[in-house]
Amino acid sequence: MVLQRRENVIVMKADAFTDRIVKMYQFLTTNRYESIMTKQILRSGTSIGANVAESINAQSTADFINKLNIALKEADESHYWLKKLHTGGYLKDSEFESMEKDVIEIIKLLTSIIKTKKRNTESLDSHK
Repeated sequence: MVLQRRENVIVMKADAFTDRIVKMYQFLTTNRYESIMTKQILRSGTSIGANVAESINAQSTADFINKLNIALKEADESHYWLKKLHTGGYLKDSEFESMEKDVIEIIKLLTSIIKTKKRNTESLDSHK
């Protein structure tokens, strides 16, 4: 019997973004001969998905929030590197805008999840 998990939007979005980052890395290093910034965005972009995945089996609420905070920091860093790749002419406007839309959506989702979890945790703590 296979355990069915409920669909999790942030997991799906982070995973899809990670896949896009890997493909973008391959494309930029092969076709546009950029390796320094692409290594940075490969690291930060794939870290988003890894930390979101780790949050699923967090040992505590604090651990869950910590993993998602790390994912949020990595998403912010990925956004930074996307802007630099675009400014440097390595990403066309359409390529940049598509990737930027995805990372901003992930940033908004992570921010919302973290705030909600903190608020719910504080609410539970105040009722003790």
